[in-house]
Amino acid sequence: MPLGAARFGLLGGVADLGKLELISTSTITDGSALVLTDLKETIYNVHLYTFTYNPSEDNRGINIQFSNDGGTSYYSSYQIAYQYGSAGGFGETRSTTNSYLLPTFNTGNATGETINSYGYFYNLGDSTKYNFNTSMQTFLDTAQNYYMSFGSSVLTQAVQINTIKVDDFNTGSYNLDFSLYGIAES
Repeated sequence: MPLGAARFGLLGGVADLGKLELISTSTITDGSALVLTDLKETIYNVHLYTFTYNPSEDNRGINIQFSNDGGTSYYSSYQIAYQYGSAGGFGETRSTTNSYLLPTFNTGNATGETINSYGYFYNLGDSTKYNFNTSMQTFLDTAQNYYMSFGSSVLTQAVQINTIKVDDFNTGSYNLDFSLYGIAES
């Protein structure tokens, strides 16, 4: 059998590498934080997440933070580097002391003013490596300008992460559809 066929699991006993396995899907409609504790972090080295976010007020965005104590406390110092662009040009945001992982930008609450994002979390279950993420977002700001952004964030401590909190960086209600997947490696 050709090697390519073996990679696709057509031989008995061959692993289905790269398969996405849904861990959870959550919907928030009241503005409360989404706290994920069943990460299966010791099973998956790489997690994929997707979300769609729509706030009830202008100038809103999403925070993502890690915890290693089940959500009693959350790390609040991450290093981030993101590029963003619109019809008006390009720019960047970066910090060595950001209080959350994902720098989503101010979006509005009118029709279509949503943030759509996907990204990856790496090494959540490995206490010997830094935990980091990469992500891509598209959104409309409060003036209906289209933006895109991409980049990476890192928690510069080698700890096992067992909880992820997804929250709005302001108060008020919002709609959030968030899915977390594990990527099979064996």
